[in-house]
Amino acid sequence: MFQIGKTIVSEEILENDFVCNLSACKGACCVDGEAGAPVEDEEISILEEIYPKVKPFLRKEGIASIEKNGTYVKGEDGEWETPLVNGSECAYVTFADNGTALCGIEQAYNAGEVSWKKPVSCYLYPVRIKQYQEFAAVNYHKWHICDDACSLGKELQVPVYKFVKNALIEKFGEDWYKELEVVAKDLGH
Repeated sequence: MFQIGKTIVSEEILENDFVCNLSACKGACCVDGEAGAPVEDEEISILEEIYPKVKPFLRKEGIASIEKNGTYVKGEDGEWETPLVNGSECAYVTFADNGTALCGIEQAYNAGEVSWKKPVSCYLYPVRIKQYQEFAAVNYHKWHICDDACSLGKELQVPVYKFVKNALIEKFGEDWYKELEVVAKDLGH
């Protein structure tokens, strides 16, 4: 672990390779699991604001869950997250004809309907941020459903931190990312 500003960063984001392989996993990270995607405090109002513009991109099951539970919910861990459909997939998930899970928020973004791509936790994956009072922990989350992404990342030689570069910059800024690149180089990555 090393420190950059008010973050403690796991070396695993430098040491592990990762490139999403949607053709292999079909977006399982949006469907599997027991909780919705983490939502930061500042994202709550964004979800509420954009919902009317995102709604036309969603499935009826997702709309029903959001209208019953809200655009975000409090998870079992006490943190905010996206609501689920039937305790499984994210309420904002849609499916392509080939069965691949897609983000309805991101589809609205790509269509120019909203200016927000999706929750930063989704954009950052497989990096997870845990906010503490004095600092944020930046960790690599290994999940078996992403084994194909790890294999593709290794084949293409793309470390996690480079795969999520834009998301890390969105979360922590350009200067933070430049410092991360210096640390990576100094550590031989």
